Amino acid sequence: MLGRIFFTCVFLGLFCACSSLSCRWMDHKFRQYSGNSFNLLDMMANNSTNSTEEQNTVAFPHNLYSQASKASAEGKLSFAVQILKEVSALFEEDQSSTSWQEVTVENFLNVVNKQADELHSCIGAQGETKKKNTKLHLYFKRLSNETLKKMGHSAEAWELIRREVRVHLVRADLLVFFSDLL
Repeated sequence: MLGRIFFTCVFLGLFCACSSLSCRWMDHKFRQYSGNSFNLLDMMANNSTNSTEEQNTVAFPHNLYSQASKASAEGKLSFAVQILKEVSALFEEDQSSTSWQEVTVENFLNVVNKQADELHSCIGAQGETKKKNTKLHLYFKRLSNETLKKMGHSAEAWELIRREVRVHLVRADLLVFFSDLL
């Protein structure tokens, strides 16, 4: 009986230690990775052949961020994870018309995916069952269809997407920073 109680205590102790370790990543590494993603996006702008002043036709979803900012810590993190995953999916599309170095795009995707995975590990069990935000998903789908596809995946379209994504990453960064888990 005593052995069983001891084993349970050790198991719970290890489980709690592992849980807090994964969220320590938010404290120590998230900002570093965010900085890396911003630097990589900026490098893409520096390697862009054309700069465009054309405005994006897809309205920025300010209301979704407003709702997310009022959510629980887990809700904020879930929203940030979804943003990162949507950005990753968007950057998987055809970029052959850009002058971006392939290694820069690959590094950007690696950083964004690492952030999404690590943040997801901080959410906890109830976050696992949380549905993704359909309106946010549809917004990124519209970005793909109404900006990239309508503009033929041109360098100008990608520059619009790059700028839009930067704003989303800044907003996601703020959501993580202001989550109650920090």
